[in-house]
Amino acid sequence: MSNTIAMENNGQIATGIVFMTILGALMAFTSLSTDIYLPAMPAMAEELSGNAELTITGFLIGFTFAQLLWGPISDSIGRKIPLYIGMLVFAVGAAGCAMSHSIEQIVFWRIFQAFGACTGPMLARAMIRDLFSRTQAARMLSTLMIIMAIAPIIGPLMGGQIVRFSSWHSIFWLLTVIGLMMFVSLFWLPETLAKEKRIEVSLGNAFINYWFLLKHKVFMRFTLCVTFYYVAAYAFITGSPRIYISYFGVDPQHYGWLFAVNIVGVMILSFLNRSLVRHFSLQRLLQIATTVALIAVVAMTFFVKSEIGGMYIIVGMVFVFFSMNGIVAATSTAAALDEVPHIAGSASALIGSLQYGSGIISSILLALFSKGTPWTMTWIMLLFTSAAFLMVVGKIKK
Repeated sequence: MSNTIAMENNGQIATGIVFMTILGALMAFTSLSTDIYLPAMPAMAEELSGNAELTITGFLIGFTFAQLLWGPISDSIGRKIPLYIGMLVFAVGAAGCAMSHSIEQIVFWRIFQAFGACTGPMLARAMIRDLFSRTQAARMLSTLMIIMAIAPIIGPLMGGQIVRFSSWHSIFWLLTVIGLMMFVSLFWLPETLAKEKRIEVSLGNAFINYWFLLKHKVFMRFTLCVTFYYVAAYAFITGSPRIYISYFGVDPQHYGWLFAVNIVGVMILSFLNRSLVRHFSLQRLLQIATTVALIAVVAMTFFVKSEIGGMYIIVGMVFVFFSMNGIVAATSTAAALDEVPHIAGSASALIGSLQYGSGIISSILLALFSKGTPWTMTWIMLLFTSAAFLMVVGKIKK
C-alpha cells in the first residue's frame, strides 16, 4: 500500500513543471555542450591551428565510455548522487576548455567534461523509466524532447552572438556557470529509484549486464535504430558549420538560424508524438519516421550530386530528416527500455553510449573524406539513415 502511494506521489512529481523542466535541461546537456560553440569552430580552428572537429570527437569519446560506468553505479546507489558528481565534473571541464590554448588541451578537457555531461541525459531517461510504463514513458520522453529542443535553438544563436562580441573562450565560461546552476537545481529533484529496487553491482556484474543487453535481439534492434539515425544526425551537426559558413559563405552569427529551423521540426513532431503513441505501436511509428527520413536524405543526395538547388535544398531536406527525431529518439528509447526494466540504468547507459558515441563515426568519416563540400556529409547521412530504417522494417520478433 505504501509503495503504491509512493509511486503515485512520484508520478505527480514527475508531471510537475519543475521536475520536467530539470529533466529536460539534463537531456539537453549533450546538445548544449556541442551546439553552443558550433559557430565558433572555424575561428577556433584558425586561432589554434588545428582541427576543431576533434573537440566534438573527444567529447563524444568521453561521453560514450563514461556512461558505461555511471549506468551500473546508478542502479546500485540511485540516480541523484551520480547527477551531483556529474554536474561538478562538467563545470570543471568547461572551465578547463575556457583556459585552453591549443586544440590538444581542449580535446582533453572536452573528454573530462563529457564524463560529467553524460549523467544528464542518461539518468533523465532512467528516471522516466523508473516512474512510467512503456507508452507513458514514450509520451514523457516526447515531452522532454520538446523542452530539450530549446537548447539546440538557443545554443548556436547565443554562441554566434558571443563570438561576435567576445571570443570562443567566453562560450566555455558560460557553460561553466550553467553546470553550476544545474548542480543547484538537482536539490529539487526526487530520488526515483527506491532502495528496495537497487541492485548490488560489481564491475564484473556490470559487464555481464551489458553482455546480456547486447545479446537481447529486440532491445538491440531498437537501440541500433536510434544509434544509426544519430550517426546521420551527427554528420550534419559536425559538418554543417564548415559547409554553411566556409563553403556557402553564411555569416557565423546567422548560422544559428539555419541550425535552429531543424529543431523547430523536432519540437513539432515531439508534440505530435505524445498523441501518436496512443494510437499506433512504437514500432509502427519508428517505421514511418525512418521511412520519411530516408526519403528526404535520398532526395538530398540526388540534388547534391547533381549540384541542383544549392544550400536551400540541403536546408529543406535536413529539416525533414531532423524533424523525424521527434519520433525516433523517444519511441526507440521507450521501446528498448521496456524490454529490460530491471536494469534500466545500465540499459539507458548502453543506449546513450551507442547513440552519442555514433557521432565519433561521423566526425572520423568527415575528417578522413571531407573536402569542404556537402558531398561527404550527404553520403554519410544516406548510408546510416538506410541502416536505421532496416533495423525496424518488418516485424520484430521477441
